[in-house]
Amino acid sequence: MVRNYTDLRIAVLGSHSALEIMDGAKDEGLETTVFCQKGREKPYQRFARIADEIKIVKKFSEMASAKNQKLLRDTNTIIVPHRSLTAYLGYKTIENSLKVPIFGNRALFQAEERHHKKNQYYLLEKARIKYPKVLKNPKNINKPCIVKVQEKKRPLERAFFTVSSYSDYKKKSDEKIKQGIIAKKDLEKASIEELAIGTYLNFNYFYTPISENVDFIGIERRLQTNIHDFNALPAKQQLELDIDLQNIEVGHTPASIRESLLEKVISMGDKFVTAVKKEYHPGIIGPFSLQSVITKDLEMIVYDVSLRVPGNPIVATTSPYTKYQYGTTFGIGRRIAMEINKANEEGRLDEIVT
Repeated sequence: MVRNYTDLRIAVLGSHSALEIMDGAKDEGLETTVFCQKGREKPYQRFARIADEIKIVKKFSEMASAKNQKLLRDTNTIIVPHRSLTAYLGYKTIENSLKVPIFGNRALFQAEERHHKKNQYYLLEKARIKYPKVLKNPKNINKPCIVKVQEKKRPLERAFFTVSSYSDYKKKSDEKIKQGIIAKKDLEKASIEELAIGTYLNFNYFYTPISENVDFIGIERRLQTNIHDFNALPAKQQLELDIDLQNIEVGHTPASIRESLLEKVISMGDKFVTAVKKEYHPGIIGPFSLQSVITKDLEMIVYDVSLRVPGNPIVATTSPYTKYQYGTTFGIGRRIAMEINKANEEGRLDEIVT
């Protein structure tokens, strides 16, 4: 299908990192379409320079309707995936019934979910990249751990909470179930990891089957409420406050890493790409992120993996690493558009879509 495409266009779901994707596309001369759920279209109307077409739908899932799929194919459109696309359309739709070229390996997206058979732990193990010890039974908790469970009302978010023992786990999980933050059925599928202590940095990379190397795009950190501001309070005030803490991502802040650690960062990306290529043919297509902790011993522990466009537009204006490699600073959105244009010019579009 994609071999017959001319005058390429990029389509995104209007959420998560759509603005970053569209801005990068416009930088490289590609037209854009954004699907907005009614009531959430204002940012895309306000930043109209980067949206050539805004399609307003009742629900995000309508992007996958037969009518819209035909429209996308007829306009030579490639869909660029992010977290909201996988959340609102669902893996089954993306893998089986979305008959539009996707920039990415659609069979790989589900590996982000920890309950999936060949999940991110599996891939990190194959890549020989260290990740936190995973406890299958909460009764084995005997040191600080983090429980990662899907929120009841917001399927996009995970209700992380820390525990130090089984009794602590029971107390906190029961409270969150009573408050309606999590559901018991989701708690049973939760991941329990030993808590890695150190500095949290998200390392962002890019690779496709036509890339010469794995690009290191940049680093950012998450801003989360209400835990971020709570942690900024003096210890005395923290002890005086009786409030529920949540890790709700609300933004990002840029970061860099000391130069002597870049060898580890670059090698980690290379190893991950090699491992995925063996497990999920044809391997990684596009951006991925290894969200990591650097310990006091300068050891890197990956606690989460993103296998599509990460939500971090701050990198587009703050990363020195693309400047070192390409002579200009840009983010994931533009890097995607660069690769699509390169593949189109070389007649290799079919190698970077699925």
